[in-house]
Amino acid sequence: MMDYSKATLDEVFSLLSTSRSGLTSEEAKLRLEKYGYNEVKEKKESPLRKFLSKFSAPVPWMLEVTAVVTFLLRKYDDMGIILFLLIFNAIVSFVQESRAESAVELLRKKLSVQASVLRNGEWKSIPARELVPGDIIHVRLGDIVPADVKVIDGEVEVDQSALTGESISVERKVGSLLYSGSVIKRGEAYGVVVNTGVNTYFGKTTELVQSAKVQSHIESLILGIVKYLITIDVALVLLMSLYSFLTGVPLTNVLPFALVVLIASIPVALPATFTIAMAIGALEMSKKGVLVTRLNAIEDASSMDVLCMDKTGTITENKLYVIDPIVIQGKEDDLIRYAVLASEEVGEDPIDKAIINYAKEKGIKVDFSKRKSFTPFDPSTKRSEGIVEENGKEIKVVKGAPQVVGSLCGMTDQIKDVVDKLALRGFRVIAVGKGEEEKLNLVGLLPLLDRPRKDSPILIHELKDLGVSVKMITGDNKAIAGEIAKEVGITDRPCAISDVKEGKEKVDECGVFAEVFPEDKFFVVKSLQSEGHVTGMTGDGVNDAPALKQAEVGIAVSNATDVAKAAASIVLTHEGITDIVDAVKSGRKIYQRMLTYTLNKIMKTIQVVIFLTTSFFVFRFFVTTPFDIILLLFANDFVTMSIATDNVRYSKSPEKWSVKPLITSSAILSSMLVLEGFVGIFISFYLGLNHIQIQTFVFDLLVFSGLFTVLMIRERKRFWHSSPSKWLSLSIAGDILVISLISVLGILVTPVPFDAVLFALGLAFTWMIAMDTVKNFVFRKYNL
Repeated sequence: MMDYSKATLDEVFSLLSTSRSGLTSEEAKLRLEKYGYNEVKEKKESPLRKFLSKFSAPVPWMLEVTAVVTFLLRKYDDMGIILFLLIFNAIVSFVQESRAESAVELLRKKLSVQASVLRNGEWKSIPARELVPGDIIHVRLGDIVPADVKVIDGEVEVDQSALTGESISVERKVGSLLYSGSVIKRGEAYGVVVNTGVNTYFGKTTELVQSAKVQSHIESLILGIVKYLITIDVALVLLMSLYSFLTGVPLTNVLPFALVVLIASIPVALPATFTIAMAIGALEMSKKGVLVTRLNAIEDASSMDVLCMDKTGTITENKLYVIDPIVIQGKEDDLIRYAVLASEEVGEDPIDKAIINYAKEKGIKVDFSKRKSFTPFDPSTKRSEGIVEENGKEIKVVKGAPQVVGSLCGMTDQIKDVVDKLALRGFRVIAVGKGEEEKLNLVGLLPLLDRPRKDSPILIHELKDLGVSVKMITGDNKAIAGEIAKEVGITDRPCAISDVKEGKEKVDECGVFAEVFPEDKFFVVKSLQSEGHVTGMTGDGVNDAPALKQAEVGIAVSNATDVAKAAASIVLTHEGITDIVDAVKSGRKIYQRMLTYTLNKIMKTIQVVIFLTTSFFVFRFFVTTPFDIILLLFANDFVTMSIATDNVRYSKSPEKWSVKPLITSSAILSSMLVLEGFVGIFISFYLGLNHIQIQTFVFDLLVFSGLFTVLMIRERKRFWHSSPSKWLSLSIAGDILVISLISVLGILVTPVPFDAVLFALGLAFTWMIAMDTVKNFVFRKYNL
């Protein structure tokens, strides 16, 4: 694509086959067919398609196949429970998870403005979407630039902070490019349209937003767990089938049971439980001013080990302040007074506002009635000036760029050196002069800075304490970026993004990325992700949107543009960025809840499949029925969903899901649960229960054991160190009551004496206390 910023006006006119007279309607129509409308096309997916996609993933596929097999075997009760859980998971996921691609819609609306265009030799107003390359347009104060435009006449000052991250307006004159989406703050200009739609700087940002996609760590975790469990179960089912063949047990008895064993290995409620845990967490976070728009971001926040922070508007306030005025002649109060008199009292100019606010803070009173005339800042002269009455005489006060005011007042090499050094440190310097028309004197210099937020150093220190590496991303040069980084506590060295791209600097070793463009922010995030980091990104502008969308944890600050908020997965509603720390802590608490559920699910699965299989080998009959196992899974899964509300503590370092330690530690603890099952069977013999009653007794024991296992593993120390949440306590108590009643009354299961239920309950609780010591050793060994 042609780089129009470097081309001359004659080259641009030649390349676009146009002139200062503009296009005819016929030419414009032909170009509209060639280039398309000046808009960003939205990629939409129907709600029905999105809902149906919830049934197209490995875990749903396994449930669907199982439902078909149970139907063929005429196990309609089993099939009903499986289908209910399948549909429940899909509905919860559809309702709670990511919203429609509103970032693209907002970008498209930004381009839906009116434009003043020269067509057929006449100026007319048309929808900006109908602009084509080669059109001649006019822009003035307050206009949104509707396309990428090469200035052919006039000078303007534009605010393009939402696009490039620059905190102050920039000047654009003949030969310069105006980017679509920027806003004219001063002056007016004529220009030739060079790019429209997705080819504009604005449009390329949209394309990056659409192409950005974050990997689901939860899905990878679930698949990893299922892989291990299915491998174990298939081996046991094959062994059971072989044993039944050798011992003459009918295959019709073994097949339903083998199927149930396979069902038990599928973490049916795991996706739904994770979604519920994150939804409840999102509600908790919203009360703290943190709005979550993509639920997976909560889990990712717990694992985030790198946070990239946009400088302007995030680390800094995106607001100019006067810092330590340099007085050359007279007193500081006089310097400020003259500067205020050369400023617009009511206006939106950030420099004028900074100077007037500084005067108010210092209690310096300025009498505007003494100002006889005022000439606002003009980009062509780069200064503003006023005629002021002082001591019965009229004097001129001027304020503007140091080189301009210096040429009017005279500036020594020493002063020029001071200005250069301030510029290298990131200051924008304004010079102030006063005197008679023929002779002006330099009064002083006003260094202006977009200073860091007061909470930025505190936030960065707290994030470091939580094991999160903070990196700053900015369009400023390396020297300026380094100064700001030191001030807020980012100690790793600053790097120019070009050096990183060329391989001269490693992305991991840079604390600051300087001289970046929007696509560079996207590149930094993807590079960190490719190095294995779970990456966060904060920002506030359109230029941040692609990186916000790509990051696992995209955080838009409270004053962010709508586009940035739509692309982010977390939006802060309070001023400042300290809520980021709360987001990390909340994410880690939610991780602990999900870890409890995952450990419990793996342990129960291994316990059930190994115990039922080995007990079949030992006793030559099934110690519980297939329907009992389905009922067990149903009861346990819905009780353990209340883990999403549990009281937990956050960890001091990023959390990382690792399947192997989860499986290994669960297998060790599950072996004790298998032993518990055999002890229970011998107790049932002692109680004189028959084979059918033993099946109910074992069912009760497995349910109670599952409930007490939750109480044990929810606390990483001894189980009594913290109390479970109200909902978890109530659900456990309710489950014990319901299971006891149906067992004694014979509802859905064979009835057993009340003392048998008490024996099962007592054994489960006593066994949990004994296992708690082993659990502490295992959790320490595998860092759980």
